[in-house]
Amino acid sequence: MTSIQPTRAPPDSAPALTHRQLTLFRSVMLHGNLSRAAEAVNSSQPTLSRELARLEQLLDFALFDRVRGRLRPTARALALMQEVERSFIGLEQIAQRARELRTLSTARLRLACLPALAHALMPHALRALALSTPQALVSVHPLESPWLEQALTEQRFDLGLSEASEPPPGVAWQALLQANEVAVLPASHRLCRKKLLQPQDFEAEHFISLAVTDPYRQAIDRLFAEQGVNRIQCLETDSAVAICAMVRQGLGVAIVNPLTALECAGNGLEVRPLSVAIPFHISLMLPDIAAPHPLREALVHALQDASRTLEKKLRPR
Repeated sequence: MTSIQPTRAPPDSAPALTHRQLTLFRSVMLHGNLSRAAEAVNSSQPTLSRELARLEQLLDFALFDRVRGRLRPTARALALMQEVERSFIGLEQIAQRARELRTLSTARLRLACLPALAHALMPHALRALALSTPQALVSVHPLESPWLEQALTEQRFDLGLSEASEPPPGVAWQALLQANEVAVLPASHRLCRKKLLQPQDFEAEHFISLAVTDPYRQAIDRLFAEQGVNRIQCLETDSAVAICAMVRQGLGVAIVNPLTALECAGNGLEVRPLSVAIPFHISLMLPDIAAPHPLREALVHALQDASRTLEKKLRPR
C-alpha cells in the first residue's frame, strides 16, 4: 500500500484553493474512481490526477491512499468532503433561487414563522392563496424567536409571522390576529362539564407546561401564583402541538394558544375558554429594505382573511 505524498507548503500559508479543484475532488469522492470522476466533470483522467496532486500539494496532506490500484480516501479527505458538500449545497440553493427569479410566475416567496403558526395558521392562508394565485410558489420556514426576528432583520425572508409586539430593525410591523389562550382537556376529564374555566379549577391538576423560557409559560405561571393555585407540573415541552397530543393521551391538562387548540380539537381533545384573559397576538413582519416580492401582497391578503375567519371561530359563544 502506498500513499500519494504531496510537496510540503510553507506552514503558515493559507491554501489558495480554486472552485475547480474542489469540484474535481468532490467528483472523485462521489464516484470513487478517477475514470468515472473525470467523465462526470467532462475532463480526462490524466488531468484529474494532475489536479488532484496539485490540490494535495496546496493542502499539505494526502487525500487518498492507493490500495491495489484503487483510491481510498484518507480521514482528512472525508472531513474535507463534509465542508465541501456544505459549500456545494449553498451554491445549488443560490442557483435554484436564480432560476426561480427568471420570471415572476416562478419566483418563490419565502416566509418565516413560529412553528405553531406553520401548523395552525399558514395552511388556511395558503389554501386561500392557492385559489387566488394557483401559480404561486411559497417556501415556509418554521423558526423560533429570537432567530426568527434576526432572520427578518437580515432580510433573509420576504415575510414573517411573529408574536413580537414591536418590529426588529429594518422591519415594518402590522397587527394580524388577537385572541386569548385557552385550556385543553382530555375528553373524559371532569372539567369538560364546565363551559368556562376559573384558575381555581386547576388546583391539584396534573398540568403540562410550555418551556420555562416561553413568555406564555411565564404569564401562565404568574397567573396561578397570584391566584394561589397549586398545580402538579409533571411535563413540559416547547411545542404546543406536542402538549395537545399529551393532553389527548390523558397525561394532564394545559393552557395553549387558541390556534393550535382549534386545529387539534376533537378526537379526544376538548377546548375551553378561561375566565381570566391571557392575551395571544400575532403580528405580520414585512422587511422594508429589500424590494417587496411580487407575490407578497397576495399572501398578506390571504393571511388577513384567514385570521379574520379564525378570530370568528374563537369568539366565545
